[in-house]
Amino acid sequence: MSIVRLKIDVSGTVGDEAFRKLKHFDEIESAEFGHIFGSSGECKHPASAAHPKGEWIGAEIRLKTPLLAQYAVAHYLEQDRVLDADVVD
Repeated sequence: MSIVRLKIDVSGTVGDEAFRKLKHFDEIESAEFGHIFGSSGECKHPASAAHPKGEWIGAEIRLKTPLLAQYAVAHYLEQDRVLDADVVD
C-alpha cells in the first residue's frame, strides 16, 4: 500500500468542504482528512464558521502501488486547493 499526503487550503470553506469538493483520483483505496495529517494549527473558530485565510489541513490517500501514488500526486497538484502532495514511504 502506498500513501500520498496532501496539504489542502481550506480558507473560506466550512468543515471538510474543501476536501469533499476535490476531484479525487479514481484508483484510491481510501482517503482521510483531518488535523492528524498536519495543519496550520487548531481551528480557533466555531465549527459552523468558515476557515480563515491561510488555514490548511492535511489528508491521506491510500493507493495499491507506488506508480498509482505518483499519478495521484500529479492529479492532486493540478487542483487549486491542493498546496502540496507527496508520496510517503
